[in-house]
Amino acid sequence: MAASRKQPTGGVEEAAAEDERRILEPGAAPFGNFPHYSRFHPPEQRLRLLPPELLRRLFPRGPETRPILGLDVGCNSGDLSVALYKHFLSLRDGETCSDASRELHFLCCDIDPDLVERAEKECPFPDALTFITLDFMNQRTRKVLLSSFLSQFGRSVFDIGFCMSITMWIHLNHGDHGLWEFLAHLSSLCRYLLVEPQPWKCYRAAARRLRKLGLHDFDHFHSLAIRGDMANQIVQILTQDHGMELVCCFGNTSWDRSLLLFRAKQTTETHPIPESLIEEGRERNRLTFWRQ
Repeated sequence: MAASRKQPTGGVEEAAAEDERRILEPGAAPFGNFPHYSRFHPPEQRLRLLPPELLRRLFPRGPETRPILGLDVGCNSGDLSVALYKHFLSLRDGETCSDASRELHFLCCDIDPDLVERAEKECPFPDALTFITLDFMNQRTRKVLLSSFLSQFGRSVFDIGFCMSITMWIHLNHGDHGLWEFLAHLSSLCRYLLVEPQPWKCYRAAARRLRKLGLHDFDHFHSLAIRGDMANQIVQILTQDHGMELVCCFGNTSWDRSLLLFRAKQTTETHPIPESLIEEGRERNRLTFWRQ
């Protein structure tokens, strides 16, 4: 996937011009590493669909308090990571919580070191959100970095993973088998998984942008056999191949992407989803639940 970008020898002005070009020409970020992603896909569009109490309902605090651990893959510059953190702790803008780092920890990773550096500098919760540069498809590096984080808490898996508009980039750059492997790794690492798949029209648009810029096409685009209704394709892979169960769909964003919540099937018997959350979701008509 993407390698570290070197600053142009011309200095600061050329670097700024390159950054501006990447903003104006999304095709210039073929791994999804847009420098200002939240300008055109603001976090609020996802947050309005997610119940603030979701994590507290999924992981009720017991006598032995331990933090909820989240993994955010493809975190970009951290805007959505921070927004999710504040949303699930019901924190207002500018508000902090002294117990927050004991209640919820996120490990946020992205392939782009410049975006990760920006996330680290701008994060208002440095004790609770850890940002790292990681090519998630690099098995050796992934194992070392994720295991190191989990070991700090005496854990072997994350409570929940966030995969927000990243599946297409994995698919385009690593092919069908790469997507299958990516979902396999995530499902083995997380008890719950929140996925926002890009629809097939986004694949076509990404390929078209590259061609307009005169850049090389995605290596796997024309050979992909997994195509069409991508949300359904990912549901099938996770439920039929990787031992997960589709719990609910929180609805669609304004850019027509579904938010899908999965859980590992072995979690079902030991940690069922609270009935109160299901009933509230039905009353709000915001959640669609599947029962097997």
